[in-house]
Amino acid sequence: MTTQETVSAPGGVVLDGDLELPNSPRAVVLFVHGSGSSRRSPRNRAVALALRHSGLASLLPDLLTPQEAEEDAVSRKHRFDIPLLAERVVAAVDWLSEHPATRELPLHLFGASTGAAAALVAAERRPARVRSVVSRGGRPDLAEESLEQVRAPVLLLVGELDTDVLRLNREAAARLQAPCEVEIVPGASHLFEEPGTLERVTESARNWFLHPPAPAGNHGSGGDVR
Repeated sequence: MTTQETVSAPGGVVLDGDLELPNSPRAVVLFVHGSGSSRRSPRNRAVALALRHSGLASLLPDLLTPQEAEEDAVSRKHRFDIPLLAERVVAAVDWLSEHPATRELPLHLFGASTGAAAALVAAERRPARVRSVVSRGGRPDLAEESLEQVRAPVLLLVGELDTDVLRLNREAAARLQAPCEVEIVPGASHLFEEPGTLERVTESARNWFLHPPAPAGNHGSGGDVR
């Protein structure tokens, strides 16, 4: 079942979102778009659909208002505004924590591109609520000082051919104190458009959400690569 919802964010901002609920959901995944994308991202919607078949609910919200999205298409100023995006991700986390259908469910974050940084900042701000984070071709480095404070387990999925982003993910993994894995997707570029690569992302994310490692204690994992 899919319903159109609205999420209230600071400053009187109202964001549109699509809540997708399977029968008897096992957890809920909040999708965090980045780099000028929206809740209509075909890649994230494909991942959400596959996750729903495994019993995972999802919320796909817009993080920008229509006016902000128009401005961003020209200036690109909002897509790298991590504090703004993170503030709205936190609002969506709080909304899911109050919604009758999702408030009792484990909550996970799936961030793409710059949205991965916003997801990590939100995980740092809501440590008791966010169970784990998955990043697809993300920029975790943009989370800056929040990286060391994240306690939720983190899976960094990066395309083998996306060499600059892979380097940034490895550097970010070394800074994370939470359990972390860097998974390199063979033959994949930044957008995971190559045959089979998005399916690999979906499988890895599903396994992570259904069986996440324990949250961080006093020591990090060192960023295992596989």
